[in-house]
Amino acid sequence: MQNQNENNFVLDNKVDHDVDLRELFSVLWKGKWIIMLFTIVFAVASVAYALSKPNIYTASVLLAPAAEESSAMNGLASQFGGLASLAGVSLGSGSTDKTGLAMAVLKSRQFLTSFVNRHDLKIPLFAGKEWDIHTGKLILDNTVYDTKQKKWTREVKPGRLSEPSDWEVYKLFQELVLLDTDKKTGMITLSVEFLSPMLAKQWVDWLVLDLNKEMREKDSREVDRNINYLKANLEETNLADMRTVFYQLIEDQLKTKMLSQVREEYTFKTIDPAVIPEDKSKPKRALICVLGTLLGGVFSILLVLVKYFMRKSEE
Repeated sequence: MQNQNENNFVLDNKVDHDVDLRELFSVLWKGKWIIMLFTIVFAVASVAYALSKPNIYTASVLLAPAAEESSAMNGLASQFGGLASLAGVSLGSGSTDKTGLAMAVLKSRQFLTSFVNRHDLKIPLFAGKEWDIHTGKLILDNTVYDTKQKKWTREVKPGRLSEPSDWEVYKLFQELVLLDTDKKTGMITLSVEFLSPMLAKQWVDWLVLDLNKEMREKDSREVDRNINYLKANLEETNLADMRTVFYQLIEDQLKTKMLSQVREEYTFKTIDPAVIPEDKSKPKRALICVLGTLLGGVFSILLVLVKYFMRKSEE
C-alpha cells in the first residue's frame, strides 16, 4: 500500500512537471513576436556598435633581460667588509633586480608622460579617430584638435584645459602599453595597441630605446655618486688595506660606467623585433554580434515570462 502511494506521488509530480513545461512553452510561443522583435533589435544594435568601433592594431617586441655584468662591488664587500666597517664605510651586499626595476620604470607615470611629451604624441593619442588604410595616415578628429589652426578644441569640464594634462596622458597611454612576462623563460613581450599599425610599431621601438637609455643614465648617475663617495673616503683614510679596497672599488665602478656607455641594449636585448601588424587585434566584431544577439534573446524571454507570472499573480 505504501509503495503504491509513493508511485502515485511520483506520477503526480511528473504530470505536474510536464504540465508546467507545456505551460512555459505555450507562454513563450504566444510571446514569440516579442522575442523575435527584441532579438532582432539587439542584433542590429550589436552590429551597428561593432561596425562603429575603429580597428585596433597591436605591435609587439620580444625582449630578453640583458646579461648583467658581475659586479665586483658585492665580491669586494664580502672580502673586505670587516676592514670597511672598521673605517665606518658600508659597501653593501645586496643585488638589485634590474629587470624588475626596468619594468616598474616603464609603467611609471614619470617615464610614460616624459615619453609622450618627448615624442609629441599627444595629438595622435587624443585626437586620433581612425586609420586610413589607403593613405596609411591617421585621421584626426577636428572636434578634439584643429589641424589648420593647430590648437586643441575639445570640450572639457570647467577648471580643465583643452590640452590634455600629464595625468590624462598617463591614464590613457598606460592602457595602450602591455607587458607580459614568461615565468619559465624570463622573456618579456612588450606591446602597444593603437589605431595605426605603423605608429604602434614605431612607439614600441621608441619605448625599448628610451627605456634602455633611461636605465643606462640612471646607473651612470649612481656610478658617479659612488665614485665621488669612494674618492672622498679614500682621501680620509691612511690604512693601506682600506686604500686598496677603495682603489679596487673605484676601478670596478669605472668599468661599469664604461660598459654602460658602450652597450646600447643596456637592460633589454631585442630577440624578435616589432613589425607593422597587418591584421587588427580589436574589436572582435563577430563575438560582439553573437553576444548581443544572445543577450537580446535572453532578455526578451525573461520579459515574456515576467509579464506572464505578473498577470497570473494578479488573478
